[in-house]
Amino acid sequence: MKLVIKNKFLSLRGGSKVLDEAGNEAFLVRGKLFSVTKKKYVCDLQAHNLYMVRNKYWHFLTKKAFIYNNNNEKVAFVKSRFFQWGKNKYIVEGYKDELRIDGDLFSFNYQIIRNDEVIGTIKRRFEIVPLPDQFTLDIKYDEDAPFLVALVIAIDNIIDNRNGQSR
Repeated sequence: MKLVIKNKFLSLRGGSKVLDEAGNEAFLVRGKLFSVTKKKYVCDLQAHNLYMVRNKYWHFLTKKAFIYNNNNEKVAFVKSRFFQWGKNKYIVEGYKDELRIDGDLFSFNYQIIRNDEVIGTIKRRFEIVPLPDQFTLDIKYDEDAPFLVALVIAIDNIIDNRNGQSR
């Protein structure tokens, strides 16, 4: 399964479109207006909340984003390991399986690795002019799709936080 996650160009809430290969909407991502922690909700097409992603409020050295399920239980948190051994890495802790995200030096290509198996890849669009971020998510197992979309949103939040963007 391949999904495209596009941040909306003009959105006060910081929402995104999630489209399948045919260009049909696959999930909804809605941001919260005036959220200091950049709270975003990953929803199905009927607007039922599947996951909520938010940044850590206080961060000094490591940027973090938390992922909650629809029962408001924390299921994982993502933290960045920027430029560790020449790669851009994200560690996912608290999840039921061992999960990590290994990226290239310039943060445009990632592999999502669960228990030493690549279960997905993320490609970030290269931008010459400042356009909204766009990610292509290629998923090995379709049932992982909502959680992996939440992971991409968490990474996008961390990148925006690192770059000083408030959206």
